[in-house]
Amino acid sequence: MGATSMFESCFTHQFKLSYSATRNFSIGQRVSSEEISAGGHLWRFDCYPRGLTGTNGEYLSIFLRRVSYSKEDVKAVIEFLVMGRDGALSPDHRKNTLHVYPPKSSGGFNFNDWGWTHFVQRSVVQSLYVTSGSFIIMCGAKLVRDEPIAIDVPRSNIGRHLGLLLDSGDGSDVSLVVDGEEFPAHRAVLAARSPVFKAQLLGSMADAKMSSITMQDIAPETFRAMLRFIYTDACPADDELGDSPNEMLQHLLAAADRFALDRLKLLCATKLWDNVSADTVAATLVCAETYNCPELKRKCINFFVEEKNFKAVLTDGFGQLLQNFPSIIAELREKSRA
Repeated sequence: MGATSMFESCFTHQFKLSYSATRNFSIGQRVSSEEISAGGHLWRFDCYPRGLTGTNGEYLSIFLRRVSYSKEDVKAVIEFLVMGRDGALSPDHRKNTLHVYPPKSSGGFNFNDWGWTHFVQRSVVQSLYVTSGSFIIMCGAKLVRDEPIAIDVPRSNIGRHLGLLLDSGDGSDVSLVVDGEEFPAHRAVLAARSPVFKAQLLGSMADAKMSSITMQDIAPETFRAMLRFIYTDACPADDELGDSPNEMLQHLLAAADRFALDRLKLLCATKLWDNVSADTVAATLVCAETYNCPELKRKCINFFVEEKNFKAVLTDGFGQLLQNFPSIIAELREKSRA
């Protein structure tokens, strides 16, 4: 069987029964196949020529039973047919279904079953299917192998590939100059990631036609980190932030605000908050207010108004707040009264 088949295994059984002999069967008396091993389980076909109970005594009943204990569900496609007098399988009396055999909740054997109590009327068997005093019931089952719930998809590596493109400079069509240092880049990538770059490089501005553009008011280290984020969607690791991590993060947050890189802005804000202390909270709050980062601002204000922190944060940074951001001082007073 091919590796792509959904069927784990198939098995069949044939009941050849004497019609006259089955007249003497009692209701509920069965004829069974040998136990069949398939798919790691034991199975048995059971046929009741006079029916399973008194309510269906005019019908032949037939079942597939799993007779071995199992801790797992097993799916089976079950099919029962009657063989006609010409040796062909009758399409008129053919039953099939997909059934899930559930696990047994405790030890011992599991006698769960599935089939039809009203498979075919005995009068129909006599009139259509008896040949030389006998009739034949064909039984078949196919165990269905469960497909995996989800296909295992590897993580996206687009960031790594675009990072390599940035490092190699292959296909670059614009050079960004920062304090005399050149950064080869790709207009399409910059425009796709930043609406500010899109307007500058693909719009009606003069820069759209220039092969080299000088960037003002940003340090090369900050621009390098921002450019790598644009290509890889990754914020610099802690060991890549230099000797003054908080200062570098503040510059990078400012650059993210300038070029509308909202994700980078929030990543920087998260790192700044993770590093916040009585010594750094004032400068961090100034950064949050200056570059419109309300999430970080709210956390810093909450830090300030805690009584245990208030005296500790009266540093030079707090003096800058008093002088340059009177609105924040008002918010601090209002928050402290709440």
